Amino acid sequence: MKHVQHTEALSAINRKVIADGETLPAVKLRDGSTVQTGTVATMLLNIAAYNQGERGEVERQLELAVPTLFKVGLFDLFPPEEWIRAGNPGRQLVGEMASRWQAGQSKNT
Repeated sequence: MKHVQHTEALSAINRKVIADGETLPAVKLRDGSTVQTGTVATMLLNIAAYNQGERGEVERQLELAVPTLFKVGLFDLFPPEEWIRAGNPGRQLVGEMASRWQAGQSKNT
């Protein structure tokens, strides 16, 4: 089973959006890869935290989410360039992270 990069780490990170005692499953996509559910919701929460001045851990969590966000098609719908131009510091950061990740993937292919 092929896990998208950081799937296991996202399992713990994404717990911040659910009630205590609840769990979010990792799901297998049609292509056989596995992604962690809750990643988009957690990203939105982390963008809000970033916009309120949080740094460090919230930036790390946003960066870990980028491969999953690509895998589920978020950046097909809203390309990184659109995020960068959004005028929202948190969205801009995610867009920049996504652009860097995407460039790194292009080098690896």
